[in-house]
Amino acid sequence: MSDTDITNSTDSTDSTDSTEGTAGGGRKLVVLDMAGTTVADGGLVERAFEQAAERLGVEPGTPDHAEKLRYVLDTMGESKISVFRHLFGTEELAHRANSAFEEAYGALVDGGLVTPLPGARAAIEQLRADGRTVVLTTGFARVTQDAILDALGWQNLADLTLCPADAGGRGRPYPDMVLTAFLRTGAVADVSDVVVAGDTAYDMLSGRRAGAGTVAGVLTGAHDREALTRHGATHVLASVAELPALLGESP
Repeated sequence: MSDTDITNSTDSTDSTDSTEGTAGGGRKLVVLDMAGTTVADGGLVERAFEQAAERLGVEPGTPDHAEKLRYVLDTMGESKISVFRHLFGTEELAHRANSAFEEAYGALVDGGLVTPLPGARAAIEQLRADGRTVVLTTGFARVTQDAILDALGWQNLADLTLCPADAGGRGRPYPDMVLTAFLRTGAVADVSDVVVAGDTAYDMLSGRRAGAGTVAGVLTGAHDREALTRHGATHVLASVAELPALLGESP
């Protein structure tokens, strides 16, 4: 499913900074995306994809390569195995591509090429100091998520970390990871008290489909303000560093 395909998957919203009620109040569970939202990967997704695709015979510089890379970029935030199922057609090829991608991405991570986005760690620490439960989510496999957390020294930064396999195998734009965070943490009694923040249209869709009350887009990653709002953002922030202040607003 491409970004174009999901345009009509949820009601569009014209909100950009604050429209649907208040963002603070009882919203004590915060579900944050990683790459593009809290973590800067410097284009490692594209680099890892190129290495994986080449292993499967997709030559760089060809129209086929360009088309596949565009799909990868359009579906940023979706679980990578789901992306590869679409691109390569069979389960066997999808798993080969996914394994090659995870291997390539992990090597790049081990090479020190991931960094926290400015203010991200401080924002997470502030959210927790304010009594909020923080969950970090990703579309990568667990082995890659753990490699990123290890590289950043973030193993104990959040209350919980989730990948698609932890939510029955379905990543974004499905609501499963958000709902898994809701069920596992027990931090709030109503899903409308969940906060979701991310940099992609799929982050916005997953938050909306889960029933989260605050769905905040950030402008540090894959998609722009128009795409974020079109797919359900209740707020758009320059970065995740602004989230504690947003949630700290009086109810």
